[in-house]
Amino acid sequence: MAPEDILPEELLERLRSRAAGYDQENRFFHEDLQDLADAGYLKVFVPEADGGRGLGLEAVAELQRRLATAAPATALAVNMHLVWTGVAHAMSARGDDSLDFVLKDAGQGEIFAFGISEAGNDSMLFDSGTVARPLPDGSYSFTGRKIFTSLSRGWTRLGTFGKDADARNGEGELVFGFLRRDEPGHETLDDWNTLGMRASASNTTLLTDAVIPAERIFRKLPVGPNKDLLIFAIFACFETLLAAVYTGLAERAFALAVDNVKRRVSAKYGGRSFAQDPDIRWKIADAAMAMDGMLPQLSAITRDVDRMVDHGPQWFPKLVGLKSRATENARYVVDLAIRVSGGSSYFRGSELERLYRDVLAGIFHPSNDESAHNTVASAWLGPLEA
Repeated sequence: MAPEDILPEELLERLRSRAAGYDQENRFFHEDLQDLADAGYLKVFVPEADGGRGLGLEAVAELQRRLATAAPATALAVNMHLVWTGVAHAMSARGDDSLDFVLKDAGQGEIFAFGISEAGNDSMLFDSGTVARPLPDGSYSFTGRKIFTSLSRGWTRLGTFGKDADARNGEGELVFGFLRRDEPGHETLDDWNTLGMRASASNTTLLTDAVIPAERIFRKLPVGPNKDLLIFAIFACFETLLAAVYTGLAERAFALAVDNVKRRVSAKYGGRSFAQDPDIRWKIADAAMAMDGMLPQLSAITRDVDRMVDHGPQWFPKLVGLKSRATENARYVVDLAIRVSGGSSYFRGSELERLYRDVLAGIFHPSNDESAHNTVASAWLGPLEA
């Protein structure tokens, strides 16, 4: 199935037409989300038997690239839903059905968000400052503060985790579960007023004795790095789909740059377009070569996930390297697009101005640049000596 079958040009243009307004008003993308739901976009990972498209990660990454060319903030927020459904898909393909209920719920219209990040927790999935307290009936109550909860205004299911510090003989245990929106114990703060990616509504979520019943507690893991399939699946989907969004953003910036260069005229070159300026041509070529290097890497890694290729200990370096390269590459391409498009791109309201702000968010998503380099260095050189 071609991407344009799921995201036709008419739909893309409708999403693109709203992006500037969402950004200016710092407003959540309710209309976009409804349009995407109506198009079946939120069910792309869901098996056909459950009402979805049954696509794999490579196809969904291509779709997210396409969506990001129209509405990057919308694509970034939708990523969180697609990460959870993608994780369920990847685990099911590998014989683990513990998250099949996520795919069934998504097939029935539920929307999933990612309540994982915590201020100051640079261990990410391997530790948590959120307290997970076991209750006699097997449920857990969660108390903590989750930041960057994209889709905060639209989710119906929040995937989150916390730490039961007393478990495993005092070594601690990380407990993962899904909270329903109609259940008590959670609050979305009105604190999302950022430089870019404003429509994503990645507000802070406060959990205060939020109880998740036993049937929706789906994993308990030791504190610290481990090889559980859940961890691999989250990294695989999170990093590749982030890379796809920022690559799509860069593709749009590049297309705008090419159009602007052809349209602008130069007195220096006798009224001919800036497409005849050797310096401008060099920058366009440099941006094109940067894009050419990104697209095959994204396709290759997502295809390997789908085909269950065994990269062993090199999987995590490949995944974090892809995310880091994609977000840095996108910043570079957008910067070149601004440089060749002239001063008009510096004014508020221009699409390139918005893309310039949006692309900066890429440096904050895990794995950040420092963490990615540490992961890759450790893969080749071994861990740092104590």
